[in-house]
Amino acid sequence: MRIVCIGGGPAGLYFALLMKKLHPEHSISVVERNKPYDTFGWGVVFSDATMVSMKAWDPESATEIEDAFNHWDDIELLFKGTRQRTSGHGFVGIGRKKLLNILQRRCEALGVELVFETDSNGDVDYPDADLIIASDGFNSKIRNRYPEVFEPDLVVRPNRYIWLGTNKLFDAFTFDFRKTDHGWFQAHIYKFDDKTSTFIVETTEEAYEKHGLGRMDQQGSIDFCQELFSEVLDGSELMTNARHLRGSAWLNFNRLICGKWSHFNGNSHVVLMGDAAHTAHFAIGSGTKLAIDDAIELTNQFNKLGHSKDKIPAVLETYEEIRRVDVARIQNAARNAMEWFEVVGQRYADTLEPEQFMYSMLTRSQRISHENLRLRDPKWLEGYERWFAGKNGIDVSGNGRTLPPMFTPYSLRETHLPNRIVMSPMAMYSAKDGMLDDFHLVHLGSRALGGAGLVFGEMTCVSPDARITPGCLGLWNAEQASQWKRFVTFVHENSAAKVGIQIGHAGRKGSTKVAWEGIDQPVEQGGWDLISASALPYLKTSQVPKAMDRADMDRVTADHVRAAKYAAEAGADWLELHCAHGYLLSSFLSPLTNIRTDEYGGSHENMARYPLEVFKAVREVWPQDKPISVRLSCHDWFEGGNTPEDAAIYAQMFKDAGADLIDCSSGQVWKEEKPVYGRLFQTPFSDKIRNEIGIPTIAVGAISEADHANSIIAAGRADLCAVARPHLADPAWVLHEAAKIGLTSIPWPKQYYSGKAQYETNLARAAAAVAPPAVGPTAAAK
Repeated sequence: MRIVCIGGGPAGLYFALLMKKLHPEHSISVVERNKPYDTFGWGVVFSDATMVSMKAWDPESATEIEDAFNHWDDIELLFKGTRQRTSGHGFVGIGRKKLLNILQRRCEALGVELVFETDSNGDVDYPDADLIIASDGFNSKIRNRYPEVFEPDLVVRPNRYIWLGTNKLFDAFTFDFRKTDHGWFQAHIYKFDDKTSTFIVETTEEAYEKHGLGRMDQQGSIDFCQELFSEVLDGSELMTNARHLRGSAWLNFNRLICGKWSHFNGNSHVVLMGDAAHTAHFAIGSGTKLAIDDAIELTNQFNKLGHSKDKIPAVLETYEEIRRVDVARIQNAARNAMEWFEVVGQRYADTLEPEQFMYSMLTRSQRISHENLRLRDPKWLEGYERWFAGKNGIDVSGNGRTLPPMFTPYSLRETHLPNRIVMSPMAMYSAKDGMLDDFHLVHLGSRALGGAGLVFGEMTCVSPDARITPGCLGLWNAEQASQWKRFVTFVHENSAAKVGIQIGHAGRKGSTKVAWEGIDQPVEQGGWDLISASALPYLKTSQVPKAMDRADMDRVTADHVRAAKYAAEAGADWLELHCAHGYLLSSFLSPLTNIRTDEYGGSHENMARYPLEVFKAVREVWPQDKPISVRLSCHDWFEGGNTPEDAAIYAQMFKDAGADLIDCSSGQVWKEEKPVYGRLFQTPFSDKIRNEIGIPTIAVGAISEADHANSIIAAGRADLCAVARPHLADPAWVLHEAAKIGLTSIPWPKQYYSGKAQYETNLARAAAAVAPPAVGPTAAAK
């Protein structure tokens, strides 16, 4: 084949050398606009894992790169007068110029044609090529020529950054945070050769403007940064290699992903690679990794499917399918890390203590978890666990292992939870006339015995017409309250758990069948009339609700008050008001479901008016020594609906009204929603509300193991974690997760102690029998 790589960055060069090495018969050229052995940039970073892969594919260039790179394991943080360090992180730093020079020499040795000082117009310049690699970077001419084909999705991020260097050598990947009169600045610093370190300075647009950095020339910006970070620079100067850029040289990061990565232009097949196809923020240092991995996977697919011209379409299709998954994973992690730095001042730096700030920074991408930190640096993590436990009233004298974060106690008002795990409210559709019966006693009671700190029943409806289905729990009469009291008494007498009751009204989502008969489908007999903020049905086949008038509001408020009084009489420890998931109170809060034009619609204040009326009425009758939480849908996942910014506004309103905690869920407001699922996908909503609004939160959604919960709580992203489906699968989920992480001090019910010993022994035997996993790519991957 005739192959032309346009752009001599890591992607184009590495693909060229791999293809030429494995199939010398290919005619391969790399076209680069710079001079030979000349390039722009300071150092680049990638992980040890990337080096393992490069050694497998081309040991010759990998060995030379390894000889030239700077490897470090430590991360150091300078923050609020403290200096903290942790190890075991495994990064590689190398000068961009050095890396490209090594790849250029390797290409020449293999017979790849390198064409320098040629500013190509793109694919149209090479009509004889069978395959054109668009590795011409973020400003790719080829991608820009075919926007309707490649469908680039470009987002300009708000922070400003400037890429500098210094001759001071740092022996750790160093982060330095400095507060000014106008906001926080942070420096990302790492050594990449024996003389130089990269020094990236980042800040918000507001701080950038207020300091007048946009009006300075480059030297003015350098002088500003040099003075601000004088302590860490210790007399060394900052340098720039971007004198060709006009103005101050401060940039905004551009996040790019393309809808399609390949195209046939009539003569040649064209495929995007590296920054031409996707970008990942420097906060996790994966741009070079993605480029190298692109090159490896495209080569791998040619090896698998064949190197003839007719195989190109299948190769490109499979290449994109495989790489899109990994790129999405890296971009998601990079987005998390990027957003952490974008809000670090308002959300973390001003409020978190240095120890927790360090933990939050290390886990900012959500790729590094609590137990992963233990593998990297067990001494540091154990020290942090002791600090966290001590802050939460646990005696940490002595040198033994202390409780990890999810097992530390938590108190709100006068309710004291033995740990941070909540059994989330989950509809069972098994009540008759709203009554909590023996099924619920066994179902909920087993989770209390299974170690959950707080056990919620399902949404408990405040009136017969407030139910979602005929099988939903209710709390509108004394008989129901008596059954709840029976359950509360059982839990208090047989466990350390506390009991929460979540009260709510289904609104327009009511009068439907139980889930296994047709979820959200209207009941065929015995239904009831519906009410909502506006006369909008949930489904096209759903009953149209009545838009509530004042009389309806007064009645529903009274129903909530009555339910709260019954919950108090039953001895419940915790009350939650359900204002999420498109139910009645939620329908007032979303512009998708509230189209009212009176004082209950339009602005945030108007839409929250009625839910706040209900909350205040309930708070007035609920015991002052017990907490009330509010469950919010923090994202409607649909255009025109609520976003996390709207949720934060509502959280502030409920906080001001006396709410003790916000239970941060999302979705289920609009049937056509398009959630973006993933591990811990709703935790960022809890993080935002907790640390920007200053109110405790519960994190929910795809939390399925102790590692998740420990990571969330240790970082201060939530105070409690609600676990739903895992609790359905395993009533003793909390006790089992404790055993899995080697925590044997957590008590089990005395009746189950023989099972505890056997369970822990079996886990230890299984762990000892498992051989350590192999490191590096498999033979098939090669």
